[in-house]
Amino acid sequence: MTLKEAQDRVDKWIKEYGVRYFDEMTNMAILTEEVGEVARIMARKYGEQSFKDGEKSELGDEIADVLWVLICIANQTGIDLTEAFEKNLDKKSNRDKTRHRNNPKLNIN
Repeated sequence: MTLKEAQDRVDKWIKEYGVRYFDEMTNMAILTEEVGEVARIMARKYGEQSFKDGEKSELGDEIADVLWVLICIANQTGIDLTEAFEKNLDKKSNRDKTRHRNNPKLNIN
């Protein structure tokens, strides 16, 4: 699925099942909540915390929730994610083309 297809599918779902998009600030709050759920799983699975009994640990599902809300925000603010991502990748490629290679902290030798 392309980013454009994802944006179209989310928009179709919102119109069919969701009535309308939540306002931008509500979606920002939901995004923060979803990122927190990703952080909780990461802290327990890869960090030093342990899972509580019965605690949900579906990292893929939580990352998909983050993506969903990001797509909602992009749709409601008129952002073409394909275009934005391509521009961002170009920016990173130009700005950081030697930055990481010259970082001694990343040297694997």
